[in-house]
Amino acid sequence: MVVDLTVAIPTYNGERRLPEVLERLQFSCKDVMLRSLQSEHFSWEVIVVDNNSTDDTAKVVQAYQVNWPKQYPLKYCFEPNQGAAFARHRAFQEARGTLVGFLDDDNIPAPDWVLAAHTFAQEHPAAGAYGSQIHGVFEVSPPENFERLAPFLAITERGSTPLRYEPKKKVLPPSAGLVVRKQAWLESVPSQLILSGRTPSSMVTSEDLEMLSYIQSKGWEIWYNPTMQIDHKIPHWRLEREYLIPFFRGIGLSRHVTRMLSVKSWQRPIATLAYMTNDLRKIAVHLLKHGTRVQSDLIAACEMQLFVSSLISPFYLWQHGYFDSKD
Repeated sequence: MVVDLTVAIPTYNGERRLPEVLERLQFSCKDVMLRSLQSEHFSWEVIVVDNNSTDDTAKVVQAYQVNWPKQYPLKYCFEPNQGAAFARHRAFQEARGTLVGFLDDDNIPAPDWVLAAHTFAQEHPAAGAYGSQIHGVFEVSPPENFERLAPFLAITERGSTPLRYEPKKKVLPPSAGLVVRKQAWLESVPSQLILSGRTPSSMVTSEDLEMLSYIQSKGWEIWYNPTMQIDHKIPHWRLEREYLIPFFRGIGLSRHVTRMLSVKSWQRPIATLAYMTNDLRKIAVHLLKHGTRVQSDLIAACEMQLFVSSLISPFYLWQHGYFDSKD
């Protein structure tokens, strides 16, 4: 049976993080039922996609299933292929919803997030995907000038008015709190993406941007929906150098893929050279601006890592076989 919305939660070893997300969604079930006039023609489900966890994630979901409202079922599936792209692909396969909304296991949605997601789709039928307003909830205070890095950590605060992402600006929402129209995904996204997402052995990321670029290139609109609000819990270790430097390296190393998606094949050598020239310019300007502080200042060091990794991205991806047997 088709439902209006599937809320998918990809997770890896989310045993400790999942309960708070599920508690909030369970509360949302009650909120929808209370709004009987709105919920009469609105059906939804929740799917936890266990992305090869080694902890008790499955047992946590089973415990919640016992008392979960039957009208809005809570399901569990296991995806053995590591990586967010594989988990999201599995979610689309399992989902019965015409809309598929994604929450990470550290995303705490507002009580009305589910209804807001459904309402926006009805008001914007050309929207192939739309992202949430995401607020950072920090375990410790972030470093000075952290606002320069915030968007990369899926913190998206673009005001209270809906905003359409224009293709020419090459800016897209993160996968956290993202809702995708299943029809847009089926029509646009290939069965195998080049980028698969971060894993314990690789920090190469941006698989969500690759997916959204395909959807946008097919003419679907991509939006920011501020009525869908999420608190993104950020633990102390995600603000430490040991995490952030490899994190920005992974973003940079993936950039050649997302940069080339909107470029025709015959134009790619020229575009690659142009991007590399611009990356070199950014590195030079950054060094002139920050000087010797480029390593001691954590924010400046992350930005430098992003620029350098973006520069070597095409060589890294080719050397590590990311383009093997892929268009």
